[in-house]
Amino acid sequence: MDEPRFAQPIPNVTVAVGRDANLPCVVEHLGNFKVAWIHIDRQMILTIHRHVISRIPRYSVTYDNSNTWLLHVSQAQQDDRGYYMCQVNTNPMISQVGYLQVVVPPNILDIESTPSSVAVRENQNINMTCRADGFPTPKIIWRREDGQSITVERKKKVMVYDGEVLHLTKVSRNEMGAYLCIATNGVPPSVSKRIILDVEFSPMIWVPNQLVGAPLSTDVTIDCHTEAHPRAIIYWVYNSVMVLPSKKYIIDYNENSYRAHMKLTIKGLSMGDFGNYRCISKNSLGETEGSIRVYEIPLPSTPSKQITHVMEPKETVPVVVSRNESIKVAAQPEVLFPMKNDESYAQRSPNGIPFERKGSLAIGQSFSYTDMPPKEFGVSNGKVCFLGVCTATAKAVGTAKF
Repeated sequence: MDEPRFAQPIPNVTVAVGRDANLPCVVEHLGNFKVAWIHIDRQMILTIHRHVISRIPRYSVTYDNSNTWLLHVSQAQQDDRGYYMCQVNTNPMISQVGYLQVVVPPNILDIESTPSSVAVRENQNINMTCRADGFPTPKIIWRREDGQSITVERKKKVMVYDGEVLHLTKVSRNEMGAYLCIATNGVPPSVSKRIILDVEFSPMIWVPNQLVGAPLSTDVTIDCHTEAHPRAIIYWVYNSVMVLPSKKYIIDYNENSYRAHMKLTIKGLSMGDFGNYRCISKNSLGETEGSIRVYEIPLPSTPSKQITHVMEPKETVPVVVSRNESIKVAAQPEVLFPMKNDESYAQRSPNGIPFERKGSLAIGQSFSYTDMPPKEFGVSNGKVCFLGVCTATAKAVGTAKF
């Protein structure tokens, strides 16, 4: 009769914690001998033949009525990790050993790690810690969520930093943002923790254009750029009064992280709108301001287009004045009345004696003149020059008749 023998070795088995595992022991020619399973690490007999000896209910044994004795470990725990012996009670006893590896996915230990949000003053140092357990021991790496590099010792820049503790020196505002600590050990899933680093600093302001010019009655936009953290209160001041949104003032803010772009549009400039405007930024760490002077740009004079127009006595041509104008009134056999908007007025004096006067006309105002043309010189508005006295009036924005 053949003696019992093992037909094949016990394989090493790896199982994730909480999952089921099976260890096979294949024995040929067992006869009346019995098979036992022993957990060597615990020095614990688990089963003898078909009977479970251990008081741990997660262990069981099955036999396939051929030659395989299967040890079942349900919902494997870390304590189940170790060497298992399959033993046959021959004389001398024969046995073989297999290993059960119970792996544990990584788990970040929040209580031992940096909180999810941490603040530091600019130019100070900070350590951020991330600890994890699992089996095998997890590896910790750090990345920035925005994909930017991490500045480590000696201002070296890396995309990935290895280690439980990330040490940042003389932190700048550019290092503000979300950092990811990622724990991996080859057992899925990997886990990560998101830590927000706030870098606090007092406000700073810079002004692209400190002098801004514009003509009367036009719109003008001035702007400031500011950086601050914590978030700053930003506003405009003119003549010691805060500027509030209205039909006159259009205020626009564009914020991105710790940066802000503030714009002020002044509608329909009048003389009272010229002067110094201040953009102010303040937070819990300080306050700063920038100044912009808005000044008037006179409208450029444009060359007049001269038109010759010969008229019968008392005939008139309307002159439309649309803005501040220099007005020239003249009369001679062929008279030119040039205006900036290319409209002209001309009148012929019957006796050919020249008549000319100049004046200026502002929007919303009237201009009048009295002169001593020849008594034959007539005016079309029904007034006739008698005894050398003639009166005419022009009004801005509208029709002026002379």
